[in-house]
Amino acid sequence: MQKNNQGEPIVCEEDEIDLRELFLTLQKNKKIIILVTSVVTLLALAYAFAKTPIYEARAMLEIGNYKLDNNNNNNNNNKVQLDNDYQLSKKLNILFVDIHKNDKNVKSKIVSITVPKKSNVFLEIKAEGISNALATKSINEVVKYVQASHQKILDDVKKRREFEIENIDRKIFNIKNKETKLLDEKILLEEKSVKEYKHQLNKIDENLKRIEKLHPTLAALKLMQRRNLSEFILKLNMQLLEMRDKKENLNTNVIWDFKEKRNLLKSMLLPYNYKNSEIVGEIMTNDYPVKPKKKLIVVVALITGLILSIFLVFFLEFIKTLKKEDTNNGNLQ
Repeated sequence: MQKNNQGEPIVCEEDEIDLRELFLTLQKNKKIIILVTSVVTLLALAYAFAKTPIYEARAMLEIGNYKLDNNNNNNNNNKVQLDNDYQLSKKLNILFVDIHKNDKNVKSKIVSITVPKKSNVFLEIKAEGISNALATKSINEVVKYVQASHQKILDDVKKRREFEIENIDRKIFNIKNKETKLLDEKILLEEKSVKEYKHQLNKIDENLKRIEKLHPTLAALKLMQRRNLSEFILKLNMQLLEMRDKKENLNTNVIWDFKEKRNLLKSMLLPYNYKNSEIVGEIMTNDYPVKPKKKLIVVVALITGLILSIFLVFFLEFIKTLKKEDTNNGNLQ
């Protein structure tokens, strides 16, 4: 900043003149400014009211699940989710968003399917349409597609459990009517054999008493025969004991375990153990369209028109100044 001899700052009069001239220029051309601004604003207003209003609908879709039986408890809450949230979101975006992204003449469409933060069981679906009813219809189409896909999974789980129950019933039937009966036959045969061998052992004991003094050598052979026969009878009795234990185990523990598993699987077939994907609450809509945003369009148009008109005024003044300079230069020559 320049200073005079007394050290006081010198005021730049050129700046004051320039600002004053700018203000006078704007005041002199205020009609042009008002006209241009009004025209731009009116055009924007006409566009906003002429454009078809777009309504938005939103919904939260909860991914379904089914309950596990206790034997397969590998989940903290004992439930299996029917689909992975991110994979399902990606798939639905391809089917309902990307494919229809370039369709211009549709009256409604899905605009986004996203996974909310800190959630792995919900999907947020957004749709736009020329009416709330059409936007809602688009969301329902997505939900129906997901439910049909997930119902197949639930049906497969039910069929698998029904098949397991049939398998268990067959095993119980086989135990009662085949394995147990076969064991009974084996036990009867074994008991009969034991009786026969015991009868033979008694005869050997009677013979020993007669020949013990008369034929010592023959008596020694009979003793050896008796010992072998006693060991064989003991072995048969052990086998009998094992077969009886096996029969008892089949009729009590094994069948009981199968029945417990069957009852558990039957309880898993109850409807409350299966939950298909569904909308949480209701599909949310607004009474007012989300597009076009008329107020925003008018405000932006007003500001744009004002800036454009000011630029136009200065541009016209610049052209006038150039013409005056050319005229003055011509007169001087």
